[in-house]
Amino acid sequence: MQGLEFDLDLIRKYDVSGPRYTSYPTVLQFSESYTEEDYARVAQASNAARQPLSLYLHLPFCATLCYYCACNKIATRKREWAEPYLERLIREMHLQSELFDREREVVQLHWGGGTPTFISDDQMRALMSATREMFNLCDPDRAEFGIEIDPREVRESTMATLRELGFNRVSLGVQDFEPAVQKAVNRVQPEGMTRSVVQEARRLGFGSISFDLIYGLPFQTFESFSRTIDTVIDLSPDRLSVFNYAHLPHQFPAQKRLDPNDMPSPQEKLAILEMTIDRLAEAGYAFIGMDHFAKKTDELYLAQRNGTLHRNFQGYATHSEADLIGLGVSAIGKITESFYQNEKVLEDYYAAIDADRLPIAKGLDVEPQDQIRRRAILDLICHFKLNFAAFERTAGVNFSAHFAPEMERLRAMAQDGLVEIDDEGIRVTGKGRLLVRHVCLVFDRYAKPRTDTQPRYSRII
Repeated sequence: MQGLEFDLDLIRKYDVSGPRYTSYPTVLQFSESYTEEDYARVAQASNAARQPLSLYLHLPFCATLCYYCACNKIATRKREWAEPYLERLIREMHLQSELFDREREVVQLHWGGGTPTFISDDQMRALMSATREMFNLCDPDRAEFGIEIDPREVRESTMATLRELGFNRVSLGVQDFEPAVQKAVNRVQPEGMTRSVVQEARRLGFGSISFDLIYGLPFQTFESFSRTIDTVIDLSPDRLSVFNYAHLPHQFPAQKRLDPNDMPSPQEKLAILEMTIDRLAEAGYAFIGMDHFAKKTDELYLAQRNGTLHRNFQGYATHSEADLIGLGVSAIGKITESFYQNEKVLEDYYAAIDADRLPIAKGLDVEPQDQIRRRAILDLICHFKLNFAAFERTAGVNFSAHFAPEMERLRAMAQDGLVEIDDEGIRVTGKGRLLVRHVCLVFDRYAKPRTDTQPRYSRII
């Protein structure tokens, strides 16, 4: 597999804002005319294919507010707020479970947030018990059950409880180990706290440990982030997500507390990124794509090698065939060729559940044209290549004729060295891998040049 190359001139030319393609079409194309009845029709029809299921449960509460955060969350110290939410979440789970055949196995389960460990051990047990009662969770040796963890919200018994419940993968929010950066973003998390959670996870036999890092935060420098990478390599997580901080205060008001003057310059951000890529490669991590790195023993790397890597609303995944059921406020799901998103406001979510209906706010039945385009985007973003013959067998179109305008744009990128094109297909080069989002933009018929000063998406780099 071709390695990643850092080309500063290409990055400067092609670093624009664009979707992260956790879906195509993106959420911006979802329609409020999509109803609970539309979803029920799709869900029940999906049973004929007997595909496995993936469950995502959104737990939105956080004890403190991280100023950089762009997630749908509710910052509160009131732990009692969790109980009425969990009651509704379980009721939503019941409504969803009635639409799906019991024999369909759940091969993936993920709790995200927010901070899932905001809730108590007993509440976690009750939630998992309800999940097992309503859905057919597969055997533990075949399961991929993951949870996002804030080390500041890990009690003495938390990790053991999670293993008892069947979780075998953990993702730790780290962002940066530098005290000055942590203080600026309101996430003071001593290194020893994170190290303790990692050690306990390994002792208990969690199969995969992942870290989230962010570059571009206030008071980060090349030297300070080098120290963070030193610590990361020493802790040796199985996977890493290294995100570019997107400063979008018009969308996320908490970001107004961060002063852009304190953030590294674009030049220093690029130097930080290049250093991070080089150091992780030296430590044995492979670039999976879209800010993700994994050891060569990790399932993500192996899935990319064998052609089964997929991308959905949780990022990269190893089960492309599973239908995804999103549960909880703002959760997003995909059943066959249909997307939906739940109500984003807690009161609206509660009102729907209290009326005994699914809290679906909007969605989309993906038309055939976009199904074809999504296939092209997924091939490139997951595997850095697209084989014309395989694509045409599946999509039923002649690629070069169907995508004639797109091929012209790709040939221009080929002249710059982002992609290589021959009679067999398209390959994203080592220089183009960091810019694969830009390559995917070619196939996005909704991606229009924006003239305003408030972009909807983060920059690619």
